[in-house]
Amino acid sequence: MTFRLALFDIAGTTVSDPGFVAQAFVGAMSAAGHPIDHEACRPLMGYPKPLAIARLLGTQADDPRIAAIHADFVQRMLVCYREWPGIEPLPGAESVFAVLRANGIQVALNTGFSRDIADAIVERLQWSQRIDALIASDEVAQGRPAPDMIHALMQRLRIDDPAQVIKIGDTEVDIGEGRAARVGLVVAVTTGAFTRAELEPYAPDRIIDGLFELPALLGLDASDRDARHAAA
Repeated sequence: MTFRLALFDIAGTTVSDPGFVAQAFVGAMSAAGHPIDHEACRPLMGYPKPLAIARLLGTQADDPRIAAIHADFVQRMLVCYREWPGIEPLPGAESVFAVLRANGIQVALNTGFSRDIADAIVERLQWSQRIDALIASDEVAQGRPAPDMIHALMQRLRIDDPAQVIKIGDTEVDIGEGRAARVGLVVAVTTGAFTRAELEPYAPDRIIDGLFELPALLGLDASDRDARHAAA
């Protein structure tokens, strides 16, 4: 099978997250009178953030508290991604983007964040010329693990066969999203929320310890020449 699209998660997969997302969750929940600890957030990484908040509250999606907590979370994340130090690509991310594109594979990002946060990350890292597409969970009817974001990107990029898509992420919902969309390859990476042992029960096709392993997994030439050509 010839792959035409590699779809990457953002936080924990392509962008470092030294606890910033959990910190924003803890702050927003605590400010609303619902204190939690950081560990409570970890299993919810990758989910659409309003859904994650509903689960932290132990309530339904129509609970009116969710919107206010989510608005606070968004503002905290925007400050983080626009201003804080430590926001940087994970090792291998930019070079892998370049190698994929040099080999005719489009690169896209998707996320459980809302679009405003996703845009802030791409702007901060100056990635607009390094990727071909970006989509966020609030742009579709259902976020992960539903396949809506993948289907929307396929339509946008004129890809008819999901077997031509690779999904790469660091959480169980990334894996579930890839499976729901029936993509050709689901790759989990251990640089984010879950360890290898925690990812294995969700049965991705492959587990890698860093994005630098992806070109060899796909049988691609990862030479510096290719990377420089794609980045030019």
